[in-house]
Amino acid sequence: MKIERLGQDKIRIFLTFDDLLERGIQKDDMWREIPKVHELFSEMMDQAYSELGFDANGPLAVEVIAMPAQGMVVIVTRGKVNVSSNGRMDEDEADEEMYEMEVTLESSDTIMYSFRDFEDVISAAKQLKASGLTEEGKLYSYHGRWIIAFDTASTDAGVQNAMIAVLAEYGDATSVTSAVLDEYGKVIMPADAVRELCLHFS
Repeated sequence: MKIERLGQDKIRIFLTFDDLLERGIQKDDMWREIPKVHELFSEMMDQAYSELGFDANGPLAVEVIAMPAQGMVVIVTRGKVNVSSNGRMDEDEADEEMYEMEVTLESSDTIMYSFRDFEDVISAAKQLKASGLTEEGKLYSYHGRWIIAFDTASTDAGVQNAMIAVLAEYGDATSVTSAVLDEYGKVIMPADAVRELCLHFS
């Protein structure tokens, strides 16, 4: 489990599938109201408090994004607690506010891997093309790393798993979402990155 602060009232938690399995949670369980998921959320909030001083009191917006290769990205945004004119919360309001949570669940079809070295990106691209898995992809530069993203909405599960196996050999699954990359990353190759890499770095 990896936690990072995105802003004063916002954190991102990255859970790998191994993190979920260790706790006896299947990917599909995240969509159900079960005690294990509540325990996991409590554990995440405890860790966020101890590592970042992020206090989860008050209304929370929780966005859970399931990604095919990476695991789960959980974005928690803390809302503002209403304070009465005397500077304190009303008793009734305090009880209500503490546990008010709005959860959004999404599933992403994007496979994203991060690479430290450009040579590793080239090697992964060559193997993906040689295996006949894909010639597509979008290549970004983000915080000193190379990130390649594939939209696999129309790709069959077997091909997805084979792509993940190749990418995992050279890089690491990343918790960065497409929205963050589009806003803060630099697009190096907007389309057909595998084909372009193989063409220019043969």
